Amino acid sequence: MSSATSGARARARVEVTAAIKDEARRQLAADGAAKLSLRAVARELGMVSSALYRYFPSRDDLLTALIIDAYDSLGAAAEEAHAEVASAEPVRRWTVACEAVRTWALGHPHEYALIYGSPVPGYSAPESTVQAAARVGLLLVGIVRDAHRRRGVAVQPLPKELRSEAERLTSDVAPDLPPAVNMALVAAWGQLFGLVGFEVFGQFNRVVEDRPAFFSYAATQLAHSVGLLEQA
Repeated sequence: MSSATSGARARARVEVTAAIKDEARRQLAADGAAKLSLRAVARELGMVSSALYRYFPSRDDLLTALIIDAYDSLGAAAEEAHAEVASAEPVRRWTVACEAVRTWALGHPHEYALIYGSPVPGYSAPESTVQAAARVGLLLVGIVRDAHRRRGVAVQPLPKELRSEAERLTSDVAPDLPPAVNMALVAAWGQLFGLVGFEVFGQFNRVVEDRPAFFSYAATQLAHSVGLLEQA
């Protein structure tokens, strides 16, 4: 096989894979992840099911690809926004990253639902999703790590009943940060996606009117909760 032929086949595979994912995302938006069907995707693309299986052997393989894409897209959005303020003070860096998460989620509600909504019946995400899923968390940890190295961070002491759990978390999250900081980071991570999920899924309807201002305030409070200090 010539290199030209090989290259053409590789490009065709990339194009077909992208078309399959695009149609799957359309079906996610219309019917939800639980109803995603390889046969339905193949039918809409004018493919026989056996041809599609050469790209994605099962529905779970297709879901995994969509989940990784969603996590990577979200992570890239947060990283790119943060890069623009990387020299700013820590609270600003933190809030910009959080606001980028919110902006992405509002622009991609169905993909957000896929990664942070209800579990898909019969599907268990494999370990291959972990690296992409960690991108936002690692970005936030990095902001706190920089602050800790330069100026320190201020968090409340842990109650004694949480110390062993905090030590375990520390070994998994950021061994170079104090246990109290790691515990605060995990709490803030959960609260961030809780805030975003409430807005994406309509829980703030008739409750919060000025949502951008509210989110900015909440993200700043989360920054303070992990010990980030305002520059004098």
